[in-house]
Amino acid sequence: MIEDDSTTAAEDLAKRLRLLLDVAEAETGSEPTFTQIAAFLQERGTNLSRSRWTYVVNGHRYVQDRPLFEGLAAFFDVDPAFLVGSDGAEIPAKVSAQLDLVRAMRSARVKTYAARTLGDISPNALQAISKFLDAEISQDLAEAGERSKAD
Repeated sequence: MIEDDSTTAAEDLAKRLRLLLDVAEAETGSEPTFTQIAAFLQERGTNLSRSRWTYVVNGHRYVQDRPLFEGLAAFFDVDPAFLVGSDGAEIPAKVSAQLDLVRAMRSARVKTYAARTLGDISPNALQAISKFLDAEISQDLAEAGERSKAD
């Protein structure tokens, strides 16, 4: 693997790990700690140092460690193929659902902000803004789905 590919792979892995951390936080109310993750992996016979976790989760270095990937996938309850970004790996349903929820929440905040900021705006104009934002979100979701199929 050349250096640019290695850097891109490290960054992609870090993005997927951070996404899984966000999903876990949304499900449980708190982000899993390094200690929890390391203890889970230790039970499975895989050691994870704090420094290694830091550079993996921040995308500083690409790691090719199948037992580590399988352990992390088990911890987050996802397919290891998703974690490592294998061709054809689908986004897990719980991750996709959380992404949809985040998008909806962001849209709702934008709509609320627009309503407060615009003040005395007609209901028709506010409805038009909402329809526009909903269409943008739908388009973003469709494009994300096409990208995940293409990957």
